[in-house]
Formats: sequence, structure tokens, C-alpha cells
Amino acid sequence: MGLSAGARLGVYEIGSPLGAGGMGEVYRARDPRLKRDIALKVLPETTAADPDRRARFEREAQSIAALSHPNIVTIYSVEEGDGVLFLTMEYVEGKPLSDLIVKGGLPLTQILSPAVCTDILHFSARVVVTAPDLLDRKLL
Repeated sequence: MGLSAGARLGVYEIGSPLGAGGMGEVYRARDPRLKRDIALKVLPETTAADPDRRARFEREAQSIAALSHPNIVTIYSVEEGDGVLFLTMEYVEGKPLSDLIVKGGLPLTQILSPAVCTDILHFSARVVVTAPDLLDRKLL
């Protein structure tokens, strides 16, 4: 990953890396204004140069920000600082769902209660969330 612990991006102090995927790198960071830890997702420079990928990143943030559900992380902001496009979101301590699923997968109902699964799926269907927008790392 590209950012080092202790570095600053805008007002945020970068902590440890949390993960990386096709749309960016995610770090634990500190918001000094609100005195809380956040998750900070950075769109890599090479990806940010592509207008389609940049638009997709912003659409993803807007899609998740439109949701308000106790089992989906909250998006706080989309920002650009030091020439880097990034979003800030709720940081939740724990393991991502992908770490809890054994290779080959398990039915979601064996990992989450059937009530939570049903609630999340019905909720996301009502607000027209597409599959790439609702990832295991965004479920709580």
C-alpha cells in the first residue's frame, strides 16, 4: 500500500493499512478534529487518472452514503487532498466478513443471523444498491 503510518492526508493522520482492492486502499486513520478513528479509502493515483474509475469511486461513495443501516458502514465524506481522491467512513473494530468465511464459502445465514441477512438484503433492495456497492467489508 502507498501511505505510511504517521503520514498525513489532508487533516487525517494515517495509521495502519486495513486492506486493498480494485477501487482503492483502505487505512485506519485518525480524525483530529473529531478525535475519532476512521477508515480512509484512497483511490490510487494511477486509477484516479482514469475519469471512468474516478466517477465509479464517487458513485460508490454516493451509493453507500445513501444508506442508513446499523449493519452497513457510514460514509462521512469524499475529499481531495494533496492531489489524492479519498473518502472517509466509519471505522469498526473487528474482522471483515471475508475473513470469517471459509474457502469455498458458506451460506450467509451460517455467518450472520437469518434476520440480519434478510434485513440487509431487503433494505438494500429498497434503495436500489447494486452488487459492487454492497461488499462484505461494508457489512457489520
